[in-house]
Amino acid sequence: MEKIDSLARRYERISAQLGPLLLKTKNKVARMSTIASLLHHKMPHFFWTGFYLLQRGELIVGPYQGSLACLVLEKNQGVCWAGVLRREAIIVPNVHEFPGHIACDSRSNSEIVVPLFDAENKVWGVLDVDSREFNAFSEVDRVWLEKIVKMI
Repeated sequence: MEKIDSLARRYERISAQLGPLLLKTKNKVARMSTIASLLHHKMPHFFWTGFYLLQRGELIVGPYQGSLACLVLEKNQGVCWAGVLRREAIIVPNVHEFPGHIACDSRSNSEIVVPLFDAENKVWGVLDVDSREFNAFSEVDRVWLEKIVKMI
């Protein structure tokens, strides 16, 4: 319970820090870059933190922090596409057991994906976070990351 409370407090501080930063521009790329950077450097269990954007039917890498990313994700494969197709956040405790997982970096062991919705409730991308740890993500991560992506 203490770990969950501590994690929630950390997200609360990050969210409070992002608020005034994101007010400086309405540019989505700048906002995504700031979110990816702050999350990546403030969350010790985040190994790769970034966005994939849905463009002309493809998921193309956007702003990110971490090791080299896959530039385009194979259509309808992997956790990111599952988040787009299901229109919901997905927590994967062990990516090696996820059917069709796309391994951009073999050091990743767990993942969370949070879809981004526009004003018409259409998915336009995802926040993708990987961890080297197994079972690194929880409902606390899901709830707070959903709040944070709404700030874009």
